[in-house]
Amino acid sequence: MNRFSTILLALITTAMNAQTPVPAPPQKGAILIYGATAHVGDGTVIQNSAIAFENGKLTMVADATVIRLDRNQFAKIFDASGKHVYPGFIAPNTQLGLIGIDAARPTLDASDVGGYNPQLRALVAYNTDSDILPTIRSNGVLLAQTVPTGGVISGMSSVVQLDAWNWEDAAFKTDEGIHLNWPNPPSPTNRQEGPDAPRTDTYERDVQQLNTFFEAAQAYAQVEKPEVTNLKFESMRGLFGGQRKLYLHAGNARAMRDAVLFSEKYGAKPVLVGAEDAWLMADFLKTHAVPVILSRTHRLPAREDEDIDQPYKTAAQLHEKGVVFAFSDISAWQQRNVAFQAGQAVGFGLPAEAAVQALTLHTARILGIDERCGSLSTGKDATLFISEGDALDMRSSQVTAAFIQGREINLDNKQKQLYRRFEGKYKQ
Repeated sequence: MNRFSTILLALITTAMNAQTPVPAPPQKGAILIYGATAHVGDGTVIQNSAIAFENGKLTMVADATVIRLDRNQFAKIFDASGKHVYPGFIAPNTQLGLIGIDAARPTLDASDVGGYNPQLRALVAYNTDSDILPTIRSNGVLLAQTVPTGGVISGMSSVVQLDAWNWEDAAFKTDEGIHLNWPNPPSPTNRQEGPDAPRTDTYERDVQQLNTFFEAAQAYAQVEKPEVTNLKFESMRGLFGGQRKLYLHAGNARAMRDAVLFSEKYGAKPVLVGAEDAWLMADFLKTHAVPVILSRTHRLPAREDEDIDQPYKTAAQLHEKGVVFAFSDISAWQQRNVAFQAGQAVGFGLPAEAAVQALTLHTARILGIDERCGSLSTGKDATLFISEGDALDMRSSQVTAAFIQGREINLDNKQKQLYRRFEGKYKQ
């Protein structure tokens, strides 16, 4: 049996043995959660909280010790004494719904051919039946940004909620930004010579090509009704008008600086993604009011001469300088660990509630969805979860209930199903 046949058989077997939970029906009746420690998402904590929501919206977030409740008005009540309540975590810069199995090419739909593809929409390729999604939300991640990859300009990302029948139902904010993979500048430490030495003289040329493309797109955007429609340039209109953000994927300090100045030149709203060197230029980022989506905390430093724990310290250093940032992880299934990336940063100086904020309200602000979610505030969507322990600590985190827009979602997933199956086997 060849490798492809083995993968295909594994996919069929998986589909037979595990099914994606059915999306939850709309909320019926008011729900109350009381007694929990509420992490509001804006840096504040309510030790003994009362949280109510109806028709998918939060109607009350209060201190349970100073209010009087009529429990008869609630269709369902959760006694969460000793537990914690958080706004739904938001995972930015993911390939959720676009990648099934990394080693199986037929399940990969995150990139396309060509270098400049701003017109490509990740949302229409989003697979709501992915086995990965239930696993992610079991750890409190209830919203995500699904992002295309590849090329110079990869395409447009969208924000989705992780309990839906199809991509239309999943859409939370559609085509909210365009992703640009900034060219790598030459390394000043590269002293190799000879025919086999890597070429480092293409950076200026690559940046000039980007300038040429953006100048043409900006000129096109100034024409209300062009004679010939250019799909690539049509998708760029929102950048120059501020309706869409420009996500700049860059890690090197020089690349980050050049990318930010480039975006400002064309009037775009920049967001740095990856930004491994953000700690070196925190003052620059603060001055230019550029938010950052950090690369994963659990990694090695970018350079051999950096502190081995630099990735753990970066978040605390940015927080100290007042830079708005969010946490992220890589690819698809790894997003279940995004809260633990934040928890690691807490051990290296980042205040715990600032870490929660970077998973909730700050991420929502970066993605432009903070009016609807990101914190436990009346009028916002009832997208939240209950955890028996600290949701940032993998040793104690255990999500017992979760709600997306007021709907109580099924927390079962493939990994739990396999656990129960083989637990039964070894008990026989």
